[in-house]
Amino acid sequence: MKFLKFSIGTIFILFVTFVISVVVALFTMGEPITQGRPILWTIWYIAALLIVCMGLYDFSPLSNRKVKRILGLGALSGVMVFASVKGYYMYQDYLKIEERGVELIDYQPFTNSERLAKLNHQTSVSFVNGVPRLDGATALYPMYASFVEAVYPNSGTYDPYNDQASKVVSTTTPEAYSRLMNDQTDLIFVAGPSDRQLQVAKQKDVSLHMTPIGREAFVFFVHEDNPIESLTMEQVRGIYAGDIRNWQEVGGHSETIRAFQRPEDSGSQTALQKMMGERKLMEAPVEDVPEGMGGIIKQTSSYRNHKNAIGFSFRYYATEMVNDYKIKLLRIEGIEPTVETIQDGSYPLTSEFYAVTTKEKAEQFAEFLEWLGSEDGQTLVEKTGYVRLK
Repeated sequence: MKFLKFSIGTIFILFVTFVISVVVALFTMGEPITQGRPILWTIWYIAALLIVCMGLYDFSPLSNRKVKRILGLGALSGVMVFASVKGYYMYQDYLKIEERGVELIDYQPFTNSERLAKLNHQTSVSFVNGVPRLDGATALYPMYASFVEAVYPNSGTYDPYNDQASKVVSTTTPEAYSRLMNDQTDLIFVAGPSDRQLQVAKQKDVSLHMTPIGREAFVFFVHEDNPIESLTMEQVRGIYAGDIRNWQEVGGHSETIRAFQRPEDSGSQTALQKMMGERKLMEAPVEDVPEGMGGIIKQTSSYRNHKNAIGFSFRYYATEMVNDYKIKLLRIEGIEPTVETIQDGSYPLTSEFYAVTTKEKAEQFAEFLEWLGSEDGQTLVEKTGYVRLK
């Protein structure tokens, strides 16, 4: 009879604990580690403690007073464990460098944005209607938003996030290429296409027309506390091939290198693949492939497990659009990525970025494409923070 009572009581406690755990998990899904996990551990600890005490009451020769004392000590221990675990996660969360995030709305044209580069005179080109639909990389949105304010009519909505209604959006490089090849946009501002994107264009019988409009540096960065200041091209390739796995091998501390990557077909991941040349790029763990460019900067700069990290991006994005992180750009072959070294090509990872469209639409919007290379267009490129073609 005691065993039956104990079994029913155990099942009841486990059922109630499960229900409470589900409710707690639903209310703490946003931060399951810093909120949910310590609470869940505590709930199940209390359940286990109740089952143990119930067993002692039914089957142990101990007096009720001693069992109650065990229950009290167990509860006190549980409170201390919970407080310690919760305090640890709160401390770790406190050490994390918070992300301001990149809000493209801050650069939206015709909103009196102080962040947007502007001309102090009327341009030679202007659209009244029939404006091209624009899309592109997050990092290039401030630049082409400034083009829009210079030559587009101040009518309608140019919401960067509304790709259903807005004429000017930013859906990131992979999506922008896909939308261009599916005739969902007319002109995109991006880095050069990846091999896969070129293959897809060929399969769809789409002829890409690429107009260079500026120059930019592909940069690598580490946490500011990392003693490494410079790497050679061969060292960077070795890190991303998986041949160099410890910072000590390149003059740093004895720490395993955590090399972040980006999703396939993103502009910066394509730049990394091109930099690798014939060298095979190692496969990165899923958790080391942040979705957004801001994510890779955030995780490289975070104190929480990532002081040993290395990440990559484009200079303007890393230094201007996301500038509240404790990262430092590395010199490559001893050369710092500056406007001067990008302009003269001495920084080894310098490349052009493009206005990409189809061959047919290049003819339709030829005047606009020509304007992008004009003094006005190049002035906006420079004022935004990029490097003009010449």
